[in-house]
Amino acid sequence: MSPYLRIPASSSPSPGTVFYVEHGRGAPLLLIHGAGGNHLVWPAALRRLAGAAVYALDLPGHGRSSGTGRQRIEEYAADVVALLDGLGLSRAVLVGHSMGGAIAQMVALDYPDRVERLVLVGTGARLRVAPAILEGIEENLTQVADLLAAWGWGPGADPRLVAAGRRMMLRSDPRVILGDFRACDQFDVRERAGEIRAPTLVITGAEDVMTPPKYGQWLAEHIPGARFVPVAGAGHMVMLERPAEVAAAIQSLL
Repeated sequence: MSPYLRIPASSSPSPGTVFYVEHGRGAPLLLIHGAGGNHLVWPAALRRLAGAAVYALDLPGHGRSSGTGRQRIEEYAADVVALLDGLGLSRAVLVGHSMGGAIAQMVALDYPDRVERLVLVGTGARLRVAPAILEGIEENLTQVADLLAAWGWGPGADPRLVAAGRRMMLRSDPRVILGDFRACDQFDVRERAGEIRAPTLVITGAEDVMTPPKYGQWLAEHIPGARFVPVAGAGHMVMLERPAEVAAAIQSLL
């Protein structure tokens, strides 16, 4: 199968081709990256998770996908469902980081029959964005990339990972990044979180300053039956900082 799937106009606000990578066999599992990212924010330990058929996508307008970035989380959720349709998957385990976690929540709320299980990484039911980020993207993306490099990682993060994350941000289209962060800023499902019925795992870095542990704890307390796993020493990019621990937690859910 080609690593590109075309999203039909009837399924998405802006049709295009979505790029994804696939590895393994087993229960289908979809990795959804965050704002300004692509499938490479997921380390090999997760893209090659044992016992699962793992799909890691580039959202529209990101990485190797065409089309345009979205302005609302609901639109990205529709893209995810269109990808599942294109892959012939009726249901999947959804794993979302940051904005990807918001997208995963929205799919679980609006398309509950498509979600087998849910893993929410470094995210919350509400994702307010600092004005310095929203204002700075249009004026000085380099400065915003520096700010996110400072905020996005735990104190012991490998400097090479931090530098790679900064480069990824600077290679992205500023218009797409701005749309992503605006979509995050508008996202708020606190009144609906209790409607999620999929078995849910919430993972948060204990040193995360962008989506602090209290965000994850709140999700775990309000999603019926959800379990909260804090990861010591890690920041917002917890899956890159502690890939083995995050992979083990996800496999415990599977």
